[in-house]
Amino acid sequence: MSKLRGKTVVVTGASSGIGRSTVLDFAEKQVKAIILVSRNKERMSQVSSEISDKCESMIFPCDVSNNSEVSKMANEVLSVYDHVDILVNNAGIGILGKVADQSIEEIEQVTKTNYLGMIYCTKVFLDSMLREKTGHIINVASLAASFGIPGLAAYCGSKFAILGFSESLQHELHGTGIRVTVVSPIGVKTNFFQHSSFGNKFKNRERFFLDPHYVSKAIIRASTSNRLEIVVPFYMRGGIWLKNTIPFIVNPIVGFSFRRMLDD
Repeated sequence: MSKLRGKTVVVTGASSGIGRSTVLDFAEKQVKAIILVSRNKERMSQVSSEISDKCESMIFPCDVSNNSEVSKMANEVLSVYDHVDILVNNAGIGILGKVADQSIEEIEQVTKTNYLGMIYCTKVFLDSMLREKTGHIINVASLAASFGIPGLAAYCGSKFAILGFSESLQHELHGTGIRVTVVSPIGVKTNFFQHSSFGNKFKNRERFFLDPHYVSKAIIRASTSNRLEIVVPFYMRGGIWLKNTIPFIVNPIVGFSFRRMLDD
């Protein structure tokens, strides 16, 4: 991982879960600096203190769904570090519920945080990468970028959008020295499922969830990879292949499984 030595890294959603593990893992790779971005200043400060003896760090309380806050954050970062080498767009939320029962505000909240937040952060740092002719944008999506799940329409829609946006952006950046990689994990043991809308709906599935550290290791691998998408764990790529190959069999199974969960 000598390729990461001296790099400047931005991680959104850095205060807990996948983001926290990603910060800790990058700090072990001799990077120059890590910029932590999250809405929770107190938890970011705790994470920052954990890496203080390994690399430089900055913390920025910022709601990535707010373009003005993202622009202010980026201006301050670039005034100190000139450019960013690696951007990890990890911030995300989910709200469980049928579209018919959710408010438009709830759907907008998920879409703005997961999808537009990724775009806002990409846009504010892309020019500095283009100027330096180097950089890597890592967008954390989900297996839900390939499967429509009942009760998570807004979330799945945002993750489908991330994958499509990333693929298009990768084509546009061909030959510029900038790479784009999507990391798509299955369920992860994070604060994601602590939103009140989930209740205990996913309780019996928690044994299948990944530890955040497992996903952060994939993000570290992604930072030196030329691949568009890394699915975590790797064997779930087979599930995506089956869904795309025989959707008339797979889709009814997925739909039945999650509809039953919603009705419990």
